[in-house]
Amino acid sequence: MSTPTLVLASSSPRRRELLGRLTDAFEVRVPEDVDETPHEGEDPLDYVQRIASAKGLAAAAADTVTIAADTIVVLDDEILGKPRDRADAADMLRRLSGRTHQAITAVWVSADRGDDDVRRALAVERTEVRFADLTEDRIAAYLATGEADDKAGSYGLQGAAAVFADDVRGSVTNVIGLPLPLLDRLCREVGVDLLAWRT
Repeated sequence: MSTPTLVLASSSPRRRELLGRLTDAFEVRVPEDVDETPHEGEDPLDYVQRIASAKGLAAAAADTVTIAADTIVVLDDEILGKPRDRADAADMLRRLSGRTHQAITAVWVSADRGDDDVRRALAVERTEVRFADLTEDRIAAYLATGEADDKAGSYGLQGAAAVFADDVRGSVTNVIGLPLPLLDRLCREVGVDLLAWRT
């Protein structure tokens, strides 16, 4: 396989933007029929790896290098998912206010060269994020931007919520949704160089 198709198995515009920092020579294939409901008693690390793997397997095909990821926000060992509505988003931000939480991303990479030559790698990146104390006015103003509506933990570090993050320990691209250094390492583990697609 001399020039495999690079595939991003994600509907996330943040992941498209991050991968686009390295190359624009990739296809987006949104994985279908992936149930992201946590299992009862499931550990957050097990959950995020299970979902990333399911997304990748749903989109992978022969003669492709496929990238999938899933990001969660964890506070007190509880997964804070995407908010149901603005009230739920406000409640999450109140809980994050003045505290440190983890942003955890599982990245799954597959290099499928056909003829049963498939290499896969999976790993997790964790970043600690400490929020400033948030007033009700600041929470309301942020929610009015609409940025919280589709994001784990009800915030996006690449947007206005960047002013909330007093301290970030670890990969910033991880918090946004695709830790690029980890992605690069996993691609090299399966025998490909991401920069080979750079145009």
